[in-house]
Order: sequence, then C-alpha cells, then structure tokens
Amino acid sequence: MDVVTDWNGALAATLRRAYHYSQQGFAERLGVSPRAVAKWDACPTMQPEPETQQILDVHLWQAPDHVKARFTYLLQQQATQPPPQPAQPTPPPQERTDDDMNRRDMLRLFTIAGAVIATPQASNALDLDRIANRAHRPDLETVTQYETLNAHLWQVFMLASSKRKVYPLVQDHLATLVDALQRSTTETTHKRLCALAGDLFQLAGEIHFDGNAYTDAAHCYTLAASASREAGAYDLWACAMTRHAFIGVYERDYAKAAPMLDLAAQLAQRGDSGLSTRHWVSAVHAETLAGLGDLDGCQRALDAAEQVRGLTGPVHNGGWLRFDGGRLHEERGTCYVTLRRPDLAEQALTDALTHQLTTRRRGGVLVDLASLGIQRGDHDQLLDYGKAAVELARRTGSGVIGQKLRGLQRQFADLPRDGRITALNQDIDELAMAS
Repeated sequence: MDVVTDWNGALAATLRRAYHYSQQGFAERLGVSPRAVAKWDACPTMQPEPETQQILDVHLWQAPDHVKARFTYLLQQQATQPPPQPAQPTPPPQERTDDDMNRRDMLRLFTIAGAVIATPQASNALDLDRIANRAHRPDLETVTQYETLNAHLWQVFMLASSKRKVYPLVQDHLATLVDALQRSTTETTHKRLCALAGDLFQLAGEIHFDGNAYTDAAHCYTLAASASREAGAYDLWACAMTRHAFIGVYERDYAKAAPMLDLAAQLAQRGDSGLSTRHWVSAVHAETLAGLGDLDGCQRALDAAEQVRGLTGPVHNGGWLRFDGGRLHEERGTCYVTLRRPDLAEQALTDALTHQLTTRRRGGVLVDLASLGIQRGDHDQLLDYGKAAVELARRTGSGVIGQKLRGLQRQFADLPRDGRITALNQDIDELAMAS
C-alpha cells in the first residue's frame, strides 16, 4: 500500500506499530514531538499537521516491503472493528457570507481531489458508468491543451500585480482537472492528469501564500505532493514539499521546515539531474539553517545552490520550478540578515536591487535592507527602505510583503522613541487591517 489520502491518529499509530517503533523513536524519525505521537495514539480521529502528513506519506512510500505488508494487515484488522461514533453537538446556525461559500467550494474541491488522486486507474476495469461516458473521457489532445493552459496560468500569475485576481481562473481549471481525473480510464492518462493537478495545486498554494492564507496554502501543497507522488514526478513532488516547508521558514518555525526539506532533497536526487530542483531545495535549506543560527551550514547550502550556474540547457520550466540562481543575491542577503551579519548582507542585497525583480521579490529586499538599518542603528536607512516597501505593498496588495513588514515591525520594540518610526509603525498596522 503506497497511498494514504488523509492521515489520522489511527493510521499514524498503525504505521508506527508496523515499523515496531516506540513513541519516542517514531517522533525522532518524523521530526515531531513525542507528545504529538502520544496524542495520535490516544485520539484515532486526530489529524496530524499537513506538513507531518506529507512526511508520513514519504515514510510509507520509502518503507520496506515487509513494513508495507504489515501496515496493510493492521489496516485490515482495524477495518473489522466498527469505529466509535461520538455524539456531535449541533452547532448554532451561522449567517453565510460569500467568502464562506467560496471557501466551502474550495474545501469541497480539495476533498474530491484528494479522493480521485488516490484512486488507482486500471485500463481493464469493468466500470459501467465509465464505459457509458467513454465518449466524454479526456483524450491525449485534451490533456495537452490542459498542459498549455497550466503554463499560461503560471505566466498570468507572474505578471499580475494582484495575485488574488488570478485565483478564480485557477480554481475553475482545477475543477476541470479533477473532473477529468474522475473520467480518465487509463493509467497513463491518470498519471498525466495527476501531474497537471500537482502543478496547478502548487500555483493555487502560491496565490494563497501571497494572501497570507497559510492554512489554505498548506492544503494546496499537500494535495500537490499527493498528486505528484501518484504521477511518479519526483521533481514536482520535491517542489511541492519545498513550498510547504517554506511556510515554516516564513513563519520562523525553522525546526518544522527542516525535516520536510531533508525529504525534498531525497526526492530531488531521484528526479531529473538536468533540472535545478535540488539546488532550489538547497537555497531554502540555507534560509532554514540561518534561522537556526548555523552560519557554516548556511554557507554550505548556499554554495550548493550556486552550483545551479553549472547546469546547461533548460534548468527550469518557468512554472512550478523557476529557480535558475538569479535570486541568489537576495537569498544570501536574507540569510545574512537573519544571522545578524550586516557586513555580509549589505553587498548581497544592494546587488539584488540592480537585477530585474518581481514586485514581491523587490519588496522582500527592501524590507531586508530596512532591517539592516535597525541592526546598524541607522534609522534613516530603516525609514527610507521601510517606506518604500510599504508603498509597494499598498500598490500591489501583496500579503507576502505585508507579512515581511510585520516581521520588521516586531523589531521596533527596542528602538528609542522617534515620531518617524511611530508613523511607519502605523502605516504597517493599516496595511495589516486592510488585508
């Protein structure tokens, strides 16, 4: 058994027993707290965090055959026992808003997608409904058109000043792909459609991430990883896990990001050596090590990322994989700011501003330069770059820039009273309220 749609406490405990791990040993293997493992054992319906579900997926996928066989046996044993049915209190009626309806539609799409992605396709299966709808199944030409539309949507996303405006187009196409997965009749078509779903769920996650909707982004990346795994697309799978890990990096929860990046690196090694996937994983890993205060490890990871410049030919596809080393200046700068090494960060960040940057990337560099002003006690630098970043966030509505500004704002507490800094603080508060 290689696929689990939704991990819960019972399934996680079953995998632990199949490996014959103690709670402590299982926690160390997954990179979670022993308390979390104990909760899974005690509460069969409890769902682990989305990033932990991905780690469980990979450990099941990598498990030896005898562990998979025992896992399947234990599941069959569980299936013979009726699950407990606790009484659920009736929630009070709530007024539905358009946002509520849109979110329910999105969650319904996530649920259906998770089910159909994990459903094996057999070309010789006798399915009367499928046979009846054979004329409507997706053919190769249609799937090729879907691939073209995926690529186009990534280009629209890159060019859009407001990323959230692209989401309705992405959601509509995701619904089309999920419907096509339900109607596909061959394993080949199923895998191609799973790869397209893994591609587009990453784009949906990017849009949610830009809007600071990190829970929704995590759901998207989880589904992207599941679809990529089903397609056997290791680079696509590694990128989905890297994006998911980056949520932890962005929220400064570096310990949560590290195990996901280790697994992403393993997957990337099984992918196309001509692509830059493993180098991108190294770049994000460098930020994680910087957050953990490991300067030497950070430097090694950045050097590994720099090796992307030695690749020849098309090293990325401009969609779910865009890493070509062009943003290494700003990534080095971010790492050195996190490590509080302004002597190393200044040159990297000013070099980054001389390159052609997307709006979101430029905003990140501006915030990092403002943060350097705090580290150096240069309030003029803080204000000049901080105000420029605020203006950029106002113009674009980018939640990513807004989130970085809130990180900057947290550093104001130890600064001396200054009316100009107070005004900048109020501007950031207004941005947060508007988002």
